[in-house]
Amino acid sequence: MNPYDDEDLNAIREGVRALCAEFDAAYWRTIDEQKGFPEAFVKALTDAGWLSAMIPAEYGGSGLGLAEASVILEEVNACGGNSGTVHGQMYNMFTLLRHGSAAQKSHYLPKLASGELRLQSMAVTEPTTGTDTTKIKTTAVKQGDKYVINGQKVWISRVQHSDLMILL
Repeated sequence: MNPYDDEDLNAIREGVRALCAEFDAAYWRTIDEQKGFPEAFVKALTDAGWLSAMIPAEYGGSGLGLAEASVILEEVNACGGNSGTVHGQMYNMFTLLRHGSAAQKSHYLPKLASGELRLQSMAVTEPTTGTDTTKIKTTAVKQGDKYVINGQKVWISRVQHSDLMILL
């Protein structure tokens, strides 16, 4: 028995496949040739609720799990799309969900679920330490009700398409 071959997951596959059919190979070729970002595709996935799949229902998401999210991304790739353009929105919010305050969750998660805000980026890579997270030099020091950040980050994927980012 294959746990990933059930009715619910197949329904997700079919739904994502139907949406992806609206974005043919010519769409993706044009995006690649122009070194662009698939804004229309990301908006369509957001509007259909696929990018808020793992945001709990209490914050406007679907409250689905990792298996369901994996099926969504798998189907995007299987249809010729690029899940690398959207996976950040699905996974980066876990940092907020796990470590954010109640106020932060209430403020940001509904806006991420609706598409009002995008959280596509995670700033990790530093010029002298690369992606070795045990050697990160960037600091965040709380001063009053704010944090003072010192450090450098490079190669932040999709930052130009994010309203927020996770900073390590």
